[in-house]
Amino acid sequence: MLTLRAGFWILAPVAGALAGLVYGLAFDIEPLVSAMRGAFIGAPVLLYERGVLLRRWRDLIRRAATPVFGLATLATYIGMIVLGNAVAGTILHRGFGYMANAQVAMRMSETGFAYALGISALATFVLRVRDLMGPRVFASLLVGRYHRAITEERIFLFLDVAGSTRFAEEHGDLAAQVWLGAIFAALAAPVRRSQGSIDDYIGDMALVSWSMDRGLRNAACLDCVFDFLRLVEADAERWTARFGQVPTFRAAIHCGPVVTAEIGLERRKIAYFGDTLNTTSRLEGLAKELGAGIVVSGDLLDRLAELPPHMIVSDLGLRPLRGRKEPLRIAAVRTRERVGSGL
Repeated sequence: MLTLRAGFWILAPVAGALAGLVYGLAFDIEPLVSAMRGAFIGAPVLLYERGVLLRRWRDLIRRAATPVFGLATLATYIGMIVLGNAVAGTILHRGFGYMANAQVAMRMSETGFAYALGISALATFVLRVRDLMGPRVFASLLVGRYHRAITEERIFLFLDVAGSTRFAEEHGDLAAQVWLGAIFAALAAPVRRSQGSIDDYIGDMALVSWSMDRGLRNAACLDCVFDFLRLVEADAERWTARFGQVPTFRAAIHCGPVVTAEIGLERRKIAYFGDTLNTTSRLEGLAKELGAGIVVSGDLLDRLAELPPHMIVSDLGLRPLRGRKEPLRIAAVRTRERVGSGL
């Protein structure tokens, strides 16, 4: 993770400088000037969008309604543009003798500001659409990866919020929706860190998936669940103060082949078809029957090269599942600190 972030700090100024050079070529501006301004304007914006700069502020406004998100993001971009241009102008004046004084060097042309603002507005719109659709779905639709149905292997996680029906009975449907919204918002960061994708929300359940290589690497698909649990428990006081309880969960994880396709016309989405998805759903129901927190199929365990030392697997044997001819080998997974607990 540290290496990846270090790479962002290098790539972001380079990308900004290249964008500045393109602008300079279009408007006949000295390469040094356009590259310097581009680096100091573009880098903060790129680092911000990668969650390296002002992460808490970015996460806060991403939860806001779309008009608030748009205005807040645009205002953030404008602040970065103005500040970045001022820093670049100061360096150009003091380091390279550009223009007569620092005030003139820091001044941004109307054309330059309009260009930067236009790009920022476009980026704000695209990023909001990406958030609404999900990064993976957005990218896949953009490149047409699943325009024709394909068969691929994926790992699926069904994460079910326990006690949601009781919560709705006690507090009402509106309060239950706010509660579930807060839970699923908290799930986003662990899924992103594990390089997974939240593909759908079905009532009180989230459907998360990974490509096989990403999900199996360092048991990321399993670690995502425990990462989420740690995140919720670390914020237990806030959950109790706001909702009167700390949410609990059940999880089922399975892997196998699915058919993935882009469906719909006026509202497109990426959908999965096949027994693997059905089995994961029934595995989640079995976890509820067994009172197990996290249930994993033997198929997935067989694909994992090695489990992290902090995870413990308890074999639950072969279990019949509705709709399957053959029983499925399953196991419960816990971390060492959770031995004896529900999860």
